[in-house]
Amino acid sequence: MSPDELTELAKLYHIDGWTQEELANRFDISRVKVGRLLKRAVAEGIVEIRVRLQHPPNTTAALERALIERFGIRRAIISVDHKDAGRQRELLAGLVARYLDQTLTDTSVVAVGMGRNVSAVPEHVVSSQRRHCSFVCAIGGSYRGGEAMNADQTCRQMAIRFGGESVTLYAPAVVSDTQIRNALLANDTVRQSLTKAQHADVALVGVGDILEDSNMVRMGWFTSQEITQVRQLGVVGDIMGYDFIDIDGNLADTPLVGRVIGLTIDHLRHIPEVIATASEPTKVTGILGALRTGAIDTLATTQSIAQTVLNLAQATDTNGRVVTRAS
Repeated sequence: MSPDELTELAKLYHIDGWTQEELANRFDISRVKVGRLLKRAVAEGIVEIRVRLQHPPNTTAALERALIERFGIRRAIISVDHKDAGRQRELLAGLVARYLDQTLTDTSVVAVGMGRNVSAVPEHVVSSQRRHCSFVCAIGGSYRGGEAMNADQTCRQMAIRFGGESVTLYAPAVVSDTQIRNALLANDTVRQSLTKAQHADVALVGVGDILEDSNMVRMGWFTSQEITQVRQLGVVGDIMGYDFIDIDGNLADTPLVGRVIGLTIDHLRHIPEVIATASEPTKVTGILGALRTGAIDTLATTQSIAQTVLNLAQATDTNGRVVTRAS
């Protein structure tokens, strides 16, 4: 790319507010290459970044403390708000990537879930330190939904950015019945990958919402009618894409029970650090339910979502309970 094109790309991103996906389409390149070119623009002095705090540092710090105290989690990663959904996701992904860069070691094993917030993380890794981590799929694959809905693609990108290996789970995410699932779980190749994921040091997962146009519908796991029926039963969201929960964090009985190849909430409870990331306002009730399962150690979200979750928790729990994580 010529210097003039690089300047135009940087201007569209930093000044005009284009998303990386829009830039990829505009210049007919991949999103990964867009990220690299943006970093190159900074390195070559085309872009000079100056941070001017519009929000006092203690604003996010206060929210982080409130979430920790309210839900008994270990930490919260809070991004400032942005009106564009794509940029919001990128801002949060950058914070998660930075946190992982600070904490992962050569021996770390990371179980990786699926979803747009999870898949955005490796795109924002900026690190000079190479490690020998293992990134293992926490759920099987799906031919629908694109790269964001396949943990294997995210694992490969994480391994490229941080260093180390990517471990594929050679199985579909969802099968038609429990008998097929049990047969796949008995397969030595599938069992080895899942066992490694179950014994991970860190899990990076998303929180889903229950909408007629959700990822579950786009991937064909649910019809929009089934989503409506599930919602009428009190389901507010999911962890890992299929463990559906109500606002109190209780597991719900859905058509996917016994059909998914991947980690469950019970598995997550035994992983030392589970990071749940969500940047969409539609996921507020799902985030609250996820926090109340006791399976989450670190919540990564936005300022406005964090405040709304705290307000909703107060409104729906007059006892002011604190949910502690299972050991």
